[in-house]
Amino acid sequence: MESYNNREREELFSKVVKAGKRTYFFDVKETRGGDKFITITESRKNFDEQTGRFYYDKSKMFLYPEDFEKFANGLNVVLKFVETGEVPEEPEEEMSSNSLSNDDEKILNDISSIDTNF
Repeated sequence: MESYNNREREELFSKVVKAGKRTYFFDVKETRGGDKFITITESRKNFDEQTGRFYYDKSKMFLYPEDFEKFANGLNVVLKFVETGEVPEEPEEEMSSNSLSNDDEKILNDISSIDTNF
């Protein structure tokens, strides 16, 4: 019961977005140290033909405060391209894929090793 109560305290706010077979959960949580972060969960409803039952595939992403602005800027650039079809100019300080730090390269390697065949 103690761990359940701690988990409940950590979640500060949630927003659910239903989109067809997918549901997105945007959750604001707090660490024990009081730092806030966001988890974004995508849940997809699928059908298992062998068992004849539906099941849910979930993918989760953690977004930390130091990355909020860069994440929002990147998302806005992509959304603008989808809306207009034009590649927006990005500020020079944006990091190109050719100048990744060691930590960024490790994260990209970790991401590329994830099995996406659900």
